[in-house]
Amino acid sequence: MLKKLLIFTILSLLVVSCTLDTTEVYEDLIYIENGLPDSPQNNLDENLESDTLQISEWINNMQLSNGLLTSSEKTDYVSLYDNALAAIAFTAQGEIEKAEGVFDYFNERIDSEFVSNNGGFYQLRNSDGSNGRRTWMGDNAWLLIALNNYREITGNNKYDSLAVELENWIRSLQDEDGGLWGGFNEDGTQIHKVTEGIIMAFNAVEGYDDFHKGILNYLKQERWNINEKLLVAWPENVTHYYAMDLHSLGYLIFENFPEEVLIKAERYKNTQIASFNGEVISGYCFDEDKDVIWLEGTAQMALAFKEANMTYEANSALQQLQKAQMKNSAWESSMGIPYVTNAGTSYGSSLLWEDAPNTPALSSSIWYLFSVLSFNPLDLGKQKNIPIEDKFWNL
Repeated sequence: MLKKLLIFTILSLLVVSCTLDTTEVYEDLIYIENGLPDSPQNNLDENLESDTLQISEWINNMQLSNGLLTSSEKTDYVSLYDNALAAIAFTAQGEIEKAEGVFDYFNERIDSEFVSNNGGFYQLRNSDGSNGRRTWMGDNAWLLIALNNYREITGNNKYDSLAVELENWIRSLQDEDGGLWGGFNEDGTQIHKVTEGIIMAFNAVEGYDDFHKGILNYLKQERWNINEKLLVAWPENVTHYYAMDLHSLGYLIFENFPEEVLIKAERYKNTQIASFNGEVISGYCFDEDKDVIWLEGTAQMALAFKEANMTYEANSALQQLQKAQMKNSAWESSMGIPYVTNAGTSYGSSLLWEDAPNTPALSSSIWYLFSVLSFNPLDLGKQKNIPIEDKFWNL
């Protein structure tokens, strides 16, 4: 089912692109606010079908017997966010049993973990489920998004109780100002309000009611730069005031969000030499220090460009990601995409883990698949019929 669906979708893309010039263009991404780029139209590599199937095969192989997936091949590290992404990918590709393997793991731990923690599943854990660390709201929102997609695609309501638990906990984190607390650290202290997590919760909780209205009011008052018309990540920090993923995710989440936010993501664009293969790759950093190419974030941008019908920019980003594909060491017929191109920092000044540039990563590989297949995992939650007066980005 998986391979048939992928082949059909990719062949459709190739039929459309075969009338264009197939010359590979390996150059920096070009963005022009008015009009089309004046350089040749670039296209995806002719091996797109084979490459995508190999990446999908790698993701499938990463699932353990307990249903969980480790975040990359050479680690015991399991992320709730990565597993939610995997469940969405499995569902979208017709691999329902594999998606249910992820959901079953958490569904079986509603009482022992979720309820005992006063809400929220652990953000991080070891592959055997041990050593759970902090309950981060944003990743729990992603699990709810995965469940919403599962119910919509399969028509199966077997995990509705799990979805209700997640929604109720997320709603409980709303402060009087409309913003959401980020969950709880291991010591019980509350995690501060994080823009990314808040917009994910906005998408995850279906419909539109006072909860959503409160979030939009908070964002308008506290996390929106009215002059630049951009979401703000860290209001108190001049250096890290903005974050790249708020451009792509914001566009994928909010109705009629201005396409200008995608063009303004050029502030994060840079070029690096990939550590594992020596390729010169252009893409986007987490923030404006521009010390790495964040390959997951670059794939998110590719999908956002597709959603905006910015075909040239989408193909340019995907073409750069193709240069970052790497054969992995465990399974001969599969490959993935690392988290970043080179050693450096994530958002802010925190150093990335040692193998981040050298092993395939779930998040980067899955967002690449989403981009190639033009599948927006946030589209379901985007359909909210927000009142015009509440769309602060259009005011």
